[in-house]
Amino acid sequence: MNSGSPTVNLPNDGQSSNGGPIQAPRVVPLTCHGHSRPVTHLSFSPMLADDEYYLISACKDNNPMLRDGITGDWIGTFLGHKGAVWQARLSNDAALAATASADFSAKIWDTFTGECLQTLQHNHIVRAVTFSPNPTHVATGGQEKKLRVYDLAHSETPMEIGAQTHTGTIKSIVWSDPNTILSASDDRKLRWWDTRSRELATKFDVDELIGSCELSPEGNLISATAGKTVYFFDAQSRQLIKSISTAYEVSSVALHQQTRRFITGGSSDTWVRVYDYDTETELEVYKGHHGSIWSVSFSPDGKLYATGSEDGTIKLWKYTNQPYGLWK
Repeated sequence: MNSGSPTVNLPNDGQSSNGGPIQAPRVVPLTCHGHSRPVTHLSFSPMLADDEYYLISACKDNNPMLRDGITGDWIGTFLGHKGAVWQARLSNDAALAATASADFSAKIWDTFTGECLQTLQHNHIVRAVTFSPNPTHVATGGQEKKLRVYDLAHSETPMEIGAQTHTGTIKSIVWSDPNTILSASDDRKLRWWDTRSRELATKFDVDELIGSCELSPEGNLISATAGKTVYFFDAQSRQLIKSISTAYEVSSVALHQQTRRFITGGSSDTWVRVYDYDTETELEVYKGHHGSIWSVSFSPDGKLYATGSEDGTIKLWKYTNQPYGLWK
């Protein structure tokens, strides 16, 4: 199903930019241990230099972790939350981390020292957090059903956007450009907000509870899931590019724009599934996890993707025909 006239143009040359044909080879994934409970969310940093980027994970064990994005090697654990961590993200320069927790707080961390720089106290469980494109602000949401924006220089006085609009838990937030924030909530709506006027710019209704909502590494595409359907939106025009129905409950989706393939993880089984974006057919099924897959994400260079599972592990899957990382 297509909608509107999107400005995002996905390549269709049958050749990936990462050195191989469209179909990535079947390889054994790397397993990253360390968490003791289900992994709820994964997020990569942008590329910081050649072969340098990072991965942060949120987990119900209260302890978000920072890893080398290419190898999965553990760098550090952020200690301080007293409840499950539902979401974790890195700033664009990877110098800061933000986490959202069931302990009624969001925290800002120094990724070099592991020090907690700020605790943003809330009145209920915090499910979502994200940085502004320049990491001077963060936005939070959760079971209070309030979308708040904090200026990190004056975090004691947050700004609420869309007061009394959300009627369900805010599950995810995307800050796609300085003036636009997207909130995804359990009232089955995606809402785009103008940060200057604090007014609703547009909204999109889905038929099921929202599983995830993420900005692509390229910054031009928003991917969301609800029930068995995945949605792809143009981040600039906010128009729906395409929605695809699958046979399974989908908790998370990530699109590789160069190869025109997308991967999904879900709550109905333990398998990673690879689909063709154009034909909408399932191409591959990868086994490895022993629990539902709650988060999937492509690395910023598109040469691997990560999956986070109910089984407490993170797996890295190579997505290039060339030697890469530890697959050499």
